[in-house]
Amino acid sequence: MRQIKIIVEKHPDGYVAYPLGVKGVVVGEGDTYEEALADVKSAIKFHIESFGPEP
Repeated sequence: MRQIKIIVEKHPDGYVAYPLGVKGVVVGEGDTYEEALADVKSAIKFHIESFGPEP
């Protein structure tokens, strides 16, 4: 499995996380850093299961 860099940003109303280099819209969010990271990891897994791994 390839490594994917994930950016987590703090916003006034929580955290937003997104992967770099993944085609399509894959975003996670949460009230905490950990929630946003877990959410985006789940979204990445779903994206790969649905559309297949990218080269």
